Amino acid sequence: MPSIHLLPDLLINQIAAGEVIERPASALKELLENSLDAGATEIAVQLEGGGIKRLVVRDNGGGIDKEQLPLALMRHATSKIASLEDLQKVASMGFRGEALASMAAVAQLALTSRTANAEHAWKVEALNGTQSAAAPAAQPHGTSIEMRELYFNTPARRKFLKSESTEYAWCEEVFKRIALSRPDVAFSLQRDGKSVWQLPRHELPQRITAILGPEFGQHAVKVERQIGALHLYGIAALPAYSRSTRDEQYFFVNGRFVRDKVLMHAVRQAYQDILHHQRHPAFVLFLDMPPEQVDVNVHPAKSEVRFRESQGIHQFVFHALQDALSATMNSGNADSSTASSDSSFPRRRESISSVSTLDSGFRRNDGSQQTMAFSAAQPQAAYKLWEFQTQGSRTENRAYESDASPSTQYSALSTQHSSEHLLGFALGQLSGIYILAQNQQGLIVVDMHAAHERIVYERLKTAFDAQQMPTQPLLIPVTFAAEALDIATAEEEQEALQKLGFDIAPISTNTLAVRAMPAMLKQSHAETAAREVLHELRDFGASRALTERRNELLATLACHSAVRANQQLSIPEMNAILREMEQTERADQCNHGRPTWFQVTLAELDAMFMRGK
Repeated sequence: MPSIHLLPDLLINQIAAGEVIERPASALKELLENSLDAGATEIAVQLEGGGIKRLVVRDNGGGIDKEQLPLALMRHATSKIASLEDLQKVASMGFRGEALASMAAVAQLALTSRTANAEHAWKVEALNGTQSAAAPAAQPHGTSIEMRELYFNTPARRKFLKSESTEYAWCEEVFKRIALSRPDVAFSLQRDGKSVWQLPRHELPQRITAILGPEFGQHAVKVERQIGALHLYGIAALPAYSRSTRDEQYFFVNGRFVRDKVLMHAVRQAYQDILHHQRHPAFVLFLDMPPEQVDVNVHPAKSEVRFRESQGIHQFVFHALQDALSATMNSGNADSSTASSDSSFPRRRESISSVSTLDSGFRRNDGSQQTMAFSAAQPQAAYKLWEFQTQGSRTENRAYESDASPSTQYSALSTQHSSEHLLGFALGQLSGIYILAQNQQGLIVVDMHAAHERIVYERLKTAFDAQQMPTQPLLIPVTFAAEALDIATAEEEQEALQKLGFDIAPISTNTLAVRAMPAMLKQSHAETAAREVLHELRDFGASRALTERRNELLATLACHSAVRANQQLSIPEMNAILREMEQTERADQCNHGRPTWFQVTLAELDAMFMRGK
């Protein structure tokens, strides 16, 4: 067995680089945060080859003295903390001393800086863990860091980098997040010599509009509330501007972009009564609070936080956002014409959806979307087809050929099958939402969307856990316009997508094609399902999305595939749902914990109508 030995410093730094500098975007985040901590009011970014070949960040911050330049490239050297007490209440964007040292271990690094009172700038260069002596250089006051050929000396790591366009997309997302967090700072971004972003100093609303577009600003409401040291402010979009994905959700805690379960749950609750559950709100919100009340060190990239009083923070954010949305909509300031015409602003439960094929394999051929208060039993021929296909009983089919009246035939069949099945036999639909069925005990009322959602969810879980997700190639691929980050995720997470049963590939710089999807999902929802999966993978990474967030991801897919409210079903389709419910675990509750069906007994009905009294 090999003996224990110390690792050389260069190897230690290269290992640390893998944790700190996963890709060019990681380096860009560290450098931009350093510039902000240095008091910069102007920051310029230049990228070549997606940041792999060259990444430059220039700022007009305080600069670094000549004597301290060598220290800046050493591990665990920092100007931001000096004690454990400082660590417990970090007020700066970063503090970790290994960032520049890690970059210097895996890239060619040049650091040039000039303080306000210095006659000229000084420059040091680092390569393979060694650095040059400080030499004079020409530069205005501030700091410039240039990183070239990332992972040039660790080819095993470099091969895990994606295409230049993918790496650029991640860099641009980091740039946008930092720019949103500091509207008082001017930012610029160049890609391969071409200007992409020029953001002068703004007020917050103007900066948000500049990055997210004027439409967001036109459909947004101001959010601001302060209680003691807690201050929440920003902009939240009205329901009419809801999104199919979470691409316009930005939450900052003490100026740092975070993804936090407590905060996101508070936001979802604030929107739950005014936003369809398949749509996502858009917002840019800032929460300022005492640094000692929040731990920013629970995640290596500081993208997750832990609050000391999480319940109080949740209620504060929830009520502030709910009140802002309610005040705007109640005052009539919302664009009523947009709200009334936009399908993202439903008046009641799920939105109307076109009729499509159920998982049972039955297809409606009338194409009708008409809403009826009550759908009576479908023609007997429909039930005859269902009976033949599901039971294969020629004897029972002869009942249809008898001379008995339709009502007598229907009643006899209903009673017979009610005795064989817990959930009985479908009678019809109520308000396009509920299935009414008869069993031996009396009346069954089923929420068809909730029930079918549970059925699909359990099927997806079983198939995913068995690594046997059935995939259905699409005869005609579904194409849709996508953001650069979605395209980057599709390129990067092919293995994860295949595990989920998807084949999603870029066909241009701004278009994705869904070529295959899980067979148990509806093909009509291919675009929506693909967007949800891509955003889950890009927000949390493949590892988390497929493990700790596996249930949330599969539940979302199931929701998109389940039958919609106001979708007219035939008797065979309703009976197929009832039979599947009887064979599905936990079918009495939907994925959100609500009941899927109720029994009303004959005794209860007799009591309602005072029969026997």
